[in-house]
Amino acid sequence: MSTHGADSEVGTLQTVMLHRPGNELKRLTPRNNDRLLFDGIPWVARAQEEHDAFAQQLRERGVEVLYLTDLLTETLASDDARNHAITTALAGLHLGDTLRSYLARFLREASPEELTDYLTAGIRNDEVRGGHGIVTSLLASDDFLIDPLPNLLFTRDSSVWVRDRVAVTSLAMPARTRETQLTELIYTEHPRFRGTRKIHGWHHEHVEGGDVLLMAPGVIAVGVGERTTPAGVERFARQVFHADLARTVLAVPIAQERATMHLDTVCTMVDTDKIVMYPNVADSLQAYAVTLADRAEDDRDLVLQVADAEPFLVAAAKAMEIDTLHQIDTGLDPVTAEREQWDDGNNTLAVAPRVAVAYERNVETNARLEEAGIEVVRISGSELGSGRGGPRCMSCPISRAPLTVD
Repeated sequence: MSTHGADSEVGTLQTVMLHRPGNELKRLTPRNNDRLLFDGIPWVARAQEEHDAFAQQLRERGVEVLYLTDLLTETLASDDARNHAITTALAGLHLGDTLRSYLARFLREASPEELTDYLTAGIRNDEVRGGHGIVTSLLASDDFLIDPLPNLLFTRDSSVWVRDRVAVTSLAMPARTRETQLTELIYTEHPRFRGTRKIHGWHHEHVEGGDVLLMAPGVIAVGVGERTTPAGVERFARQVFHADLARTVLAVPIAQERATMHLDTVCTMVDTDKIVMYPNVADSLQAYAVTLADRAEDDRDLVLQVADAEPFLVAAAKAMEIDTLHQIDTGLDPVTAEREQWDDGNNTLAVAPRVAVAYERNVETNARLEEAGIEVVRISGSELGSGRGGPRCMSCPISRAPLTVD
């Protein structure tokens, strides 16, 4: 088994999991894009070109790029994995027994490649050739029997590695529930990851990977807002403390709105002591430092100590045991900052200390990063950004080099 894991946001990136935009994005229409959490209808061919360029930039930096659908197809070569995936996909109460039985037989006859496409791009009512009855008669012809998963693009959300363990997350929005189930299947059944120790899980309280920032070895910040709940942070903190994966978890309340759906839409690390941050919230962002007060055999019995709220930058610097966590602003004025934050100006992916991938359109933010000594690897994102996610959202680091002290 290959060595996997990460203890920071900025250690040299070695292996990453991406999802190349596919047929699932072709399922978006003006009638369903809101429900499927997209702000627009992307030009899929251009989105694929942009994503290919993103992946190539990573490869040129020595990063191994894994694709989620390739891993899923390889996983589905196993009969046990196929049966689990099919049962999970057909668990919705909207199908009825007649249609569910037909779809189960149909999917079991599919090849691993075909099954991967059905599970990710979905199946419409007018695409079935059997199972006809009450459900197929009363549903509209273009209603989905299995919903597409356009947000698979954002691989960061469904899992996050904390040292040598993978946290399979619990996604809050119904449109995304199956994403994390497929991710868990990959980590459980794929030969590359077999034996990997897991924490959390899709059946637990909501925690999304975009809210989890590995600030430094032993220090994890978790945003609490539209997607991650306070109960989710508590469960996550208990698990990382029980496994000795962290000494401090910073619970960071963020506004429950689309523009700040995750903590990484507000800030991301670009060096061991530098963070790019949306200035319009920098002064108000607070953090509650959570530490372990008393150990127990069962993580549910651990006693957690919650400190009073402090300014985020102050609490983070204390937990990281550094003098100052330096803030790099998004934009130069409040209007530019708001525009570039909406366009994921804060959502950078560090490929090494002081090297970060960012959307080229965020001109002012990128200039500020370079002034602070950060090398900016610019990528196009006019179509990729239609789901409100940047380079960090689109990447799940599987392996990063441990940080070393200069």
